[in-house]
Amino acid sequence: VIYQIYPRSFQDSNGDGVGDLQGIISRLDYLRSLGIDAVWLSPVYESPMADFGYDISDYCGIHPIFGSLRDFDQLLGEVHRRNMKLILDLVPNHTSDQHPWFLESRSSRTNPKRDWYLWRDPGPDGVPNNWLSVFGGPGWEWDERTGQYYYHAFLKEQPDLNWRNPDLQREMLKTMRFWLDKGVDGFRVDVMWHMIKDTQFRDNPPNPEYQSHQATYEKLIPLHSTDQPEVHDIVGMMRSVMDEYAQRVMIGEIYLPLHRLVMYYGMNNKGTHLPFNFQLLNLPWDPARLFAVIDEYESALPEGGWPNWVLGNHDQPRIISRIGQAQARVAAMLLLTLRGTPTIYYGEEIGMTDVAIPPHEIQDPQGLNMPDLNLSRDPSRTPMQWDDSPNGGFSTAKPWLRLPYNFPRINVKAQQRDTFSMLNFYKDLIGLRRREPALNVGSYRSVYSDKQVISFVREAGGNGFLIVLNLSHRPAYFQPSAFPFEGVIEISTEPERNGNTVTNAIPIAGDEGLIIRLKNRR
Repeated sequence: VIYQIYPRSFQDSNGDGVGDLQGIISRLDYLRSLGIDAVWLSPVYESPMADFGYDISDYCGIHPIFGSLRDFDQLLGEVHRRNMKLILDLVPNHTSDQHPWFLESRSSRTNPKRDWYLWRDPGPDGVPNNWLSVFGGPGWEWDERTGQYYYHAFLKEQPDLNWRNPDLQREMLKTMRFWLDKGVDGFRVDVMWHMIKDTQFRDNPPNPEYQSHQATYEKLIPLHSTDQPEVHDIVGMMRSVMDEYAQRVMIGEIYLPLHRLVMYYGMNNKGTHLPFNFQLLNLPWDPARLFAVIDEYESALPEGGWPNWVLGNHDQPRIISRIGQAQARVAAMLLLTLRGTPTIYYGEEIGMTDVAIPPHEIQDPQGLNMPDLNLSRDPSRTPMQWDDSPNGGFSTAKPWLRLPYNFPRINVKAQQRDTFSMLNFYKDLIGLRRREPALNVGSYRSVYSDKQVISFVREAGGNGFLIVLNLSHRPAYFQPSAFPFEGVIEISTEPERNGNTVTNAIPIAGDEGLIIRLKNRR
């Protein structure tokens, strides 16, 4: 089980309103008690913070707002002392425009690092082509000094690197080894599918499904600016570095359809270990759609490919804000019983929701660049709600983003005391998952779905669990004719049913999920 921490928002230790490494250290026992195996940190490197750390100016340094390299080494040691792993965010697609590499690259057309970035002459219409920035507007920025444009898939302060350059490749692989030599257990690789661009810089075609009058990124299909065939050579190169070290993992951030996503496992599974599977993030909360895509994903995996699932992250609205409070426990049960590695976004385990951020308090560059579209990611990045003290126990100072009004009621301390809280429900699910091979490494088999319910079986070594989830608010009657069963309810979202014996048919409440330990599976 991986747990994503957005460092600015987890725990502030020095009273500046921003989370830091010492704050994370102080909360490691909480993560251990939750049952977490690996902690993934969003970027903590040196950065001007134009995109809150995803614009890196020194890949081998720590931003003072988070602490120092000494603090990082202490964090790594404390994580390992608790038998957990530490995964860093690696951002290899682009740097900050303040990175020494880019300062050299833009100093003159003849600089040796000029080709480390993507420079082009003006085209007939001014910009070299029609590529757009994910954060709004053209993907090209004019440089007056050298009379060329440079490409940026995100902010103009985030120029894209040229991964076709062998010198750049060597330097980035050296960066990976710097952290691996320290003992870091792996990387989540940011926007992996962006890393190589078309050699001819051809225009991207229009998106026929685009409806808006706004010229946003979705207006075009990024056919030539993302997911190029050569990206798999780069991923393989990075994987070779990972394989120089024992027990390391590489996770790729890849927003692509399933048939293209699974290509990132690579030939003979020598690509990324876990191409992030965002299906539960992107799909409507619809039983038929979810049931179909789970089966499709399982079928599309290469032989030996290990699956993974995620409900939320720092770029997306929180799961409860998407599907509603009533379905939150059903979603948790789905995440933690599907085959594969689950990733929990901080605060999901206590039911944190998106927080309304007034326009004058928006800090996210995506929200600031496109205010009319309400695309700010701030609502899902608010401080962790630890207790009912001022600022939720996150900081003694005003936090960098506001907390919701209900944090005195929805927080870790209150839920630790409540047997039936969301937090204790997560602990029960993770605990069962850790104890039962059928749930952590067992096979997956779909059983049945209709307009309300999905169900599947996890099995290993003759032991099996039937998972039944009502994804609607209305009660349902579960009686799959093709799957007779007998078992005991191990965990229900309605705890009064725990321990009940069930046979062949079950009435299910609206918004209820069940994990049933099956009898006689040998």
